[in-house]
Amino acid sequence: MKSNVGGIDRVLRILVGVVLVALAATGTVGWWGWLGLVPLLTGLAGFCPLYPILGFSTCPLKGNK
Repeated sequence: MKSNVGGIDRVLRILVGVVLVALAATGTVGWWGWLGLVPLLTGLAGFCPLYPILGFSTCPLKGNK
């Protein structure tokens, strides 16, 4: 599994994921806040399963693992 999520994309995914999960955990938003787990996990893993299907990558070529 090659990394396909680059630096800025990765940071934004993690931040959005943490914020959504925190809002869901505190009851500020509804159940949909738990969907923040998706960007959080893809940001931490550095891989988005949807990107290869779309032929997309935000990871620089040299940084692929």
